[in-house]
Amino acid sequence: MPVATLDSSRIAALTELGQQLRVDAVRAAAAAGSGHPTSAMSAADLMAVLLANHLHYDFAASRNPGNDHLIFSKGHASPLLYAMYVAAGAISDDELLSFREAGSRLEGHPTPQLPWVDVATGSLGQGLPIGVGLALTGRDLDRLGYRVWVLCGDGELAEGSMWEAFEHAGHEELGALTAIVDVNRLGQTGPTRHGWDTAAYARRIAAFGWHTIEIDGHDIGQIDRALAEAETTGAPTAILARTRKGKGVAAVEDAEGAHGKPLPDEADAIAELGGQRSLRIEVAAPSVIAQPRLPEVGRLVLPTYPEGEAVATRTGFGEALTALGGARSDVVVLDGDVGDSTRAGYFRDAHPERFFECYIAEQQLVAAAVGMQVQGWIPYVCTFAAFLSRAADFLRMAAVSGAHLCVVGSHAGVSIGRDGPSQMGLGDVAFFRALWRSTVLCPCDANQAAWLTAAMADRGGISYLRTTRGETPVLYPEGEHFPIGGSKILRSSPGDELTLVAAGVTVPEAITAADRLAEDGIAARVIDLYSVKPVDVATLQQAAADTGCLLTVEDHWPQGGIGDAVAEAVGHSTAVPRLGRLGVLALPGSGSPAEQLQHAGIDAAAIADAARGMLES
Repeated sequence: MPVATLDSSRIAALTELGQQLRVDAVRAAAAAGSGHPTSAMSAADLMAVLLANHLHYDFAASRNPGNDHLIFSKGHASPLLYAMYVAAGAISDDELLSFREAGSRLEGHPTPQLPWVDVATGSLGQGLPIGVGLALTGRDLDRLGYRVWVLCGDGELAEGSMWEAFEHAGHEELGALTAIVDVNRLGQTGPTRHGWDTAAYARRIAAFGWHTIEIDGHDIGQIDRALAEAETTGAPTAILARTRKGKGVAAVEDAEGAHGKPLPDEADAIAELGGQRSLRIEVAAPSVIAQPRLPEVGRLVLPTYPEGEAVATRTGFGEALTALGGARSDVVVLDGDVGDSTRAGYFRDAHPERFFECYIAEQQLVAAAVGMQVQGWIPYVCTFAAFLSRAADFLRMAAVSGAHLCVVGSHAGVSIGRDGPSQMGLGDVAFFRALWRSTVLCPCDANQAAWLTAAMADRGGISYLRTTRGETPVLYPEGEHFPIGGSKILRSSPGDELTLVAAGVTVPEAITAADRLAEDGIAARVIDLYSVKPVDVATLQQAAADTGCLLTVEDHWPQGGIGDAVAEAVGHSTAVPRLGRLGVLALPGSGSPAEQLQHAGIDAAAIADAARGMLES
């Protein structure tokens, strides 16, 4: 289908809008005394044409399911985004000039504090992978025709996550996704890897199955035709737009050393750009009339396991997740090609229409989930605990976005056995505890794992469930509840001399140690600290008051895990106890699970010995 050509008056109007966006970006950065106006100026024409001619968005109803999505992957160009909001009538000129002020919604990099911002950006290389998740959501879950537009910088194409996104979008043939790449040649410290060689980028991106278009990013007609072409192709489209950083102001245009600074002379720059304007744009309404989706919620019947049986917590998770998917239509699962091991494959077999295979690309795995939760879906993200470290920055930024993610890391700790340290999650608890508004759960048996799997769905924020490979004894009866923020006391008496605090695979070891200590006449309390964040402060402080001595034991490095959580909980109590910690100190090798626990010094014998030593010293 031929693409219509703009007439001269329309080109003139869009040119004026582009200049207004540049002027407002300059003004915002000048008012703040900081920011990235030159990065905004290079993309101003691109965004002017998108806003006026191609974006379908109801700014008065940001939660309209039919709205297009615009993600500024190059989040440092935020003055441009905020200038667009002024042009659309969404914010006032006065608010524009509050850019970067304390308490302003217009932060240095966009966040969902603004209702029109889906996700926080600014850590480069993340916007396009999240856009892939949104495009998957529109096609396969929402089944709506909204488009996903992502403004990218050429510098961030050095990030590996961008190429995970190009690969995944091409494989999935996500025709509703368009990457608009602002090829302005300059990064922070100098030229980018390929400069203005848009053909070099086009060859690489096209190899992943994308439709590519190379244009002059300051030619209004070329921009409009490229955006219209992107709307008609069945493949994802990358528009590679050659631009000039700081366009329109001679002092900074295509100049090195001007990145991340207000322009030297605001008044002269505005005059050179033709002065301040006050154009307002009537942005087109969504192309799809849609009502908010209401999830179907039925009765949840969780799997249960008889006390005394040996069942892996990953099995309890997988079977509970499958049941949850049957009871709730808004639950989706994303896998990193380990579904058979994590047991997420149970969900895949039962609910294939809500299962997404992201392959061995953990950054894209988490990013896709972030995109899906934007539209109200509840994603469970599943891979080995060790491999989640690949996506650490995506999880950090997901927390900044206020994203609701249920993350499950299996094969945690040395107890996985013979695979060795490359497969062992040993710092995962520390990482997830450090995330803002996070929840960290470490179940010790299958009934507990099943209950906590379901509880995560309504938790909000980022929840992390740590599961283990090997079978552990079922300690809790059917119907037991495990509220987040709680714990369970498994051994207790009025004469307790110390408290053993464990979670996950170390709980049965602590119970065995307590039984051995009892044979020596030593009464030990045992606490199953299944909720590591939030932690059960009251129970821990009571144990500190009652026994005066706490020994933590965990299948994790000592730093940042259960030991630190307990120390923080009792550090300000009226009765500060003696604290001992057992964790993995030496680098593991291969061996059986029992050998690994022994080598790490966290098995029952080591726990009993450490307890005796604390009481004797």
